[in-house]
Amino acid sequence: MGGRAPLTKGTFPLVPAPKKALRRSLTVTSAALTALATLSPAALAAPSPSSSPSATPPASMSAVGGARLGKAGTQVDLAGGAPVLPKDLTARSWIVADAESGDVLAAHNAHWRLAPASTLKMLFADTLLPKWPKTEKHKVEVSDLAGMGAGSSLVGVKEEETYTVHDLWLGVFLRSGNDAVHVLSAMNDGVDRTVQDMNEHAEELQALDTKVVSPDGYDMPGQVSSAYDLTLFARSGLQKKDFREYASTVSAKFPGETKKDKKGKISRGSFEIQNTNRLLSGDSDVEVYPGIAGVKNGNTTNAGSTFTGVAEQGGKVLLVTVMHPEKDEHNEVYKETARLFDWGFKAAGKVQPVGELVGPKSAAGASPSAQASGEAGGAGKGAAGEPVAGARAAGGSGGAGVAAGIAGGVLVLLAGGAFLVNRKWPLPDLVRRRTRP
Repeated sequence: MGGRAPLTKGTFPLVPAPKKALRRSLTVTSAALTALATLSPAALAAPSPSSSPSATPPASMSAVGGARLGKAGTQVDLAGGAPVLPKDLTARSWIVADAESGDVLAAHNAHWRLAPASTLKMLFADTLLPKWPKTEKHKVEVSDLAGMGAGSSLVGVKEEETYTVHDLWLGVFLRSGNDAVHVLSAMNDGVDRTVQDMNEHAEELQALDTKVVSPDGYDMPGQVSSAYDLTLFARSGLQKKDFREYASTVSAKFPGETKKDKKGKISRGSFEIQNTNRLLSGDSDVEVYPGIAGVKNGNTTNAGSTFTGVAEQGGKVLLVTVMHPEKDEHNEVYKETARLFDWGFKAAGKVQPVGELVGPKSAAGASPSAQASGEAGGAGKGAAGEPVAGARAAGGSGGAGVAAGIAGGVLVLLAGGAFLVNRKWPLPDLVRRRTRP
């Protein structure tokens, strides 16, 4: 219990494709492959992290995903009939991307390296979710909760109490509990090892703007990420069934303290926790966004408010990341995200992409024969869900599709392999705004 299990190699290992779910295949053009091959390492390299995020965006940033994304300012190509971007956006950085194709529809300082706050927990979850089955139990030791920063968000984990892995992940996703993060890190041989694992996984995902110092996203010198990288983390995490379910959960029961009454009877109750993602749970000044299905929010002194969300409307699935709105208004990060979602759904198919979400490094090395046949690549012990294989030309990775109706929803994933075919698998296990026991 609490031991270190081997990581599943890569984010998009190949699995057998159900024949009835195969809807289409697209051959990658030689021109697209040539374009990918001509990208130099220098063009893809990210700047080394500074001790703290800069006050203004650098004139030149990482070109991962396309040269346009490495430029400061707003990048968008409005074709005929495309709506103009919202005028009242104040975020330092944001990105709107098609979760399925990987096309970046518009971006603003996409690779600006900023403090990520708890949106970094998406990388934490994507890295560690496959390590243990939900039912594994862990008794919390005093040392497990050591080292948390002052003012950390907490779900209410108590020393000497036993929790399942399922309980802890609910605490991470719904309440952004740094206490749950530290316990899971202790199960993973400690914070230092977890930070190392997260940095290695970020590199595998080609999230080169990211440097992890604390696994919970707490403000630390040198800890940075970008709107582009956070979107990669969300897209990768959405390949995993448990990630999708936790991210879409609105409320759940969390174990309380074990108590003994006057008669000596021992009992342990529970209390309800609510998801702090206001586009999912709603608030006094924010309505639940139509088609929302996650993903993760955050807020710290250095980061301000950050948020990455995924939503589906009319068969289109978009990922939007917003970092540090300058406007000091309640729930501003959600309001700007909602406006970008509104724009993206209207603009889809009417704008020329300004870049793309790249796939993980291991996907580019998958064999064409395995791609064509859909032969399986194994998942590790306790895999949280079934990553699926598919592809996109010139480095695009897998994506997530959510068909979320009133009664329930269906998640459609398009994941990356060697980028030789394009496939969809319906996974009818994601219900928008889930309430979990």
